[in-house]
Amino acid sequence: QLVLVESGGGLVQAGGSLRLTCAASRGTFRRYAMAWFRQAPGKEREFVATAPWGDISTSYAESVEGRFTTSRDNAKNTIYLQMNSLKPEDTAVYYCAGRRNINPSSLSSEYDFWGQGTQVTVSS
Repeated sequence: QLVLVESGGGLVQAGGSLRLTCAASRGTFRRYAMAWFRQAPGKEREFVATAPWGDISTSYAESVEGRFTTSRDNAKNTIYLQMNSLKPEDTAVYYCAGRRNINPSSLSSEYDFWGQGTQVTVSS
């Protein structure tokens, strides 16, 4: 069973950057597919990106493609989300999620473990 803790959120001006971190514990990290989701006020949780793992390609939501980059460090049981050129519409609580399957998915219903979330606020 994974325990996930996100960090790195905050307040940033439009055009700025943030790097989110998700640290995992209590599980064999390399056995899990990992991803990032976000939820803005009054909206449903939406897919952001999957974290890379081996030969499995990374996927991104169209809204963040080219601005966000995910990475993974299995030795540190950690994934990262580098967010550049941030826009006010990126404002949301960002969650990392783990799935008992090495194949990632963009569907939140297919993830078994979730962090508590970290708030990202982008001012215009």
